[in-house]
Amino acid sequence: MDFRSYPDREMLAMGLADELAAALKNCLLTHDHASFCVPGGSSPGEVFRTLSGVDLEWERVHVFLNDERWVPEGHERSNTSLLKRTLLTDRAASAVHVPMVNDAPTPEDGIPDLSPAFDAELPISVLLLGMGTDGHTASLFPDGDRLRAAMADDAPVLMAMRAEGAEDPRITLTRPVLADAMDTHLLVMGAEKRDVLERARNADPMDMPIAALLGDATVHWAP
Repeated sequence: MDFRSYPDREMLAMGLADELAAALKNCLLTHDHASFCVPGGSSPGEVFRTLSGVDLEWERVHVFLNDERWVPEGHERSNTSLLKRTLLTDRAASAVHVPMVNDAPTPEDGIPDLSPAFDAELPISVLLLGMGTDGHTASLFPDGDRLRAAMADDAPVLMAMRAEGAEDPRITLTRPVLADAMDTHLLVMGAEKRDVLERARNADPMDMPIAALLGDATVHWAP
């Protein structure tokens, strides 16, 4: 794990956006396209707004989420809607968005139609992760109903997940898919999450799933 500390969140947003842009540009030098996998939630918003204005061949960048709530786009809890408001704007509006939800009633019903598009994006070129105060990342929750299957070496690319603390059913990329990313970054902000990160470094991944992905990650932290 490579740990990078920034004096404030504005500097973190600028520094992380620069590093992600550089990683994407490097990938495009040798590949037809770059797959860019990102978290939902409000934490990466400023990073995304900064990154969206970067001069990059965005039409060759394929963007998709780590996970998503199984709600329609436009719903107040939709990560897809948030992604389109923060990252897929300005120059980044020309990026290819790989959807993580469809009109099926449940994630289990929707996954068969979604999976082929994700299969074509692997391995992930550049991965940005977030982390919850319980040590979850993506929708790999410590109390997730299918966590053990999602953490297994033979896990499929996409899985449905439900957890007591999650308001909606989720769809998530699984541990082996995330672990196989070519370049991994973790965004962490605040003293509480810094403490969680330190505990996760020696934790059982079944207790704190982020622990399974720290080894090759560059962690970006600001108070």
